[in-house]
Amino acid sequence: MRSILLEFLYECSKIPYQKWFKKEEPWDISISQLLKHPKSSLGFHLGTFLLQHDFTPQPKLENHDVFHVLTKTGITVPEEISMQYYLMGNGKRSIYLYTVIFIGTLLYPDKFRLFKTAYRKGRNALTFHQLDFKKLLNQSLDTIRITFLITIK
Repeated sequence: MRSILLEFLYECSKIPYQKWFKKEEPWDISISQLLKHPKSSLGFHLGTFLLQHDFTPQPKLENHDVFHVLTKTGITVPEEISMQYYLMGNGKRSIYLYTVIFIGTLLYPDKFRLFKTAYRKGRNALTFHQLDFKKLLNQSLDTIRITFLITIK
């Protein structure tokens, strides 16, 4: 029930968030274009992630899926919340992040250990949340993770 509530809130907030809060230009890139990048690259892994989960790139929200790939975070609701904790630990600040963390923590107090671990991983990584990931699509995923000390599971 709590997952359904959070998914409903996400669907209601996605379009206004894209329209009024996200200032970046959309990437205008397809999954097939991403899959043309080298197999070790961020772009290829992003394309694979989208394909695996039957997602399409969301205009102005592409970084969100990149964060999933970089941190190797799953897509369940508690994992989505943990990724926001990871990003908060990494220094990201936004009304959306705080809202997800606040509501998610209230609805999932039993997952606080997961959230705390994610936050610590984000603090231990070098700041990466603000990078222009579109320019890094050809770069090796492993090199990006190593460079920014991004730990996965």
